[in-house]
Amino acid sequence: MEFVSTRGLAKPLSFSEAVMEGLASDGGLFVPATLPDISGKLDSWQGLGYSELCFEFLKLFADDIPESDLRGIVERSYKKFDDASIAPLTKFDDKTWLLELYHGPTLAFKDFALQLLGNLYEYLLAKSDRVINVLGATSGYTGSAAINGLLGKKNVNIFILYPNGRVSPLQQRQMTCTGASNVFPIAIDGTFDDAQAIVKELFGEADFKAKWNLAAVNSINLARILAQCVYYIYASLKFPKSQRGLVKYVVPTGNFGNILAGWLAYKMGMPARGFCVATNQNDILYRLFKSGVYEVGEVKPSYAPSMDIQVSSNFERFIYFMENKDCSKVREIMAAFKSDGKWVFDNFDAQNFSATKCEDLQIAENIARVYKRYGKIIDPHTACGFQDLDGGVNVILSTAHPAKFPELIEKTVGERPLSPILEALKEKRIE
Repeated sequence: MEFVSTRGLAKPLSFSEAVMEGLASDGGLFVPATLPDISGKLDSWQGLGYSELCFEFLKLFADDIPESDLRGIVERSYKKFDDASIAPLTKFDDKTWLLELYHGPTLAFKDFALQLLGNLYEYLLAKSDRVINVLGATSGYTGSAAINGLLGKKNVNIFILYPNGRVSPLQQRQMTCTGASNVFPIAIDGTFDDAQAIVKELFGEADFKAKWNLAAVNSINLARILAQCVYYIYASLKFPKSQRGLVKYVVPTGNFGNILAGWLAYKMGMPARGFCVATNQNDILYRLFKSGVYEVGEVKPSYAPSMDIQVSSNFERFIYFMENKDCSKVREIMAAFKSDGKWVFDNFDAQNFSATKCEDLQIAENIARVYKRYGKIIDPHTACGFQDLDGGVNVILSTAHPAKFPELIEKTVGERPLSPILEALKEKRIE
């Protein structure tokens, strides 16, 4: 399969080439040249374990990697998860389900993609003498998950930029206390958007990128989006066939990557009623889906810091499909947005998306309400997904273990959630 740039000026690449390239040479993001139709495969995928389903899905795209090798990469990627089902789907009631995506080694949904990406990098580099420098930006989840995924990998160094004082202390410890010689966390003055802008600028400098063999770990890397498609399909297959099309997926998101993965799975044939963008008070996506205006605002610190974002990188991929693959239109929109911080869509087509936003007070209220009603403690990002649920069947994606936010949880429900992994981190000094 070939992968093309959303901006249309870069040459098509194979799966392996697109993974290693990260950002296309024209500044665009890679997408499959054609989306496969998986609707006829869903019955045969029913009942597969998570790793096997992931392999069956990814082999549709990674056709330049021998199947036996790809299977090994996938199997290694999910061995560190602490739940046998990898992504357990918990029923609260007939209309409310929780997809738990925090059972990986860093207790966040990013582990699903970044454990895989780390193993892909190691596999592809073993076939050459190259050393790559992975560069990424984080608002919390990505950095710790990327570092864990690449920890000790051969021929890989990882540099992660994060906004100083804007990630939780536990997330900072996960990034800075590894002791690994190939890990370089870098605190910057500013916001996540500032960190992400630095990363994009460096990837846009062709000579610099080539000299230092830069590789991407943020969700600009297509492998991450494809890996995240799998847990939507996995959850869908847990429902009876007649009910799969009745499910709406409610997704806490800031960078639009997590929800884009679900929407792409839908475009490939996974049944769904719709997708709800759940934001915090940094509501660029909420405003977009309500008004058709994509406009940067000021980043406001919140109880859900991993969504403290005003520039959603993966939205460019949605624009590409929304504009019927008109790359010149994508270039026009992205250039205007870069220069003006705003784009007004004419007759904006929200597809089957809806949106909700959640202020800090509502986040705390939702945590308390879910705990009182269902006896389950959720993290503040997941709490955004419980704002304004409609009356249909909803699967809320739970993106992080609540123990990553102990002070807020204890203040809200009077109980401090524990995780052995995070308790051990507290003894380590932030470096």
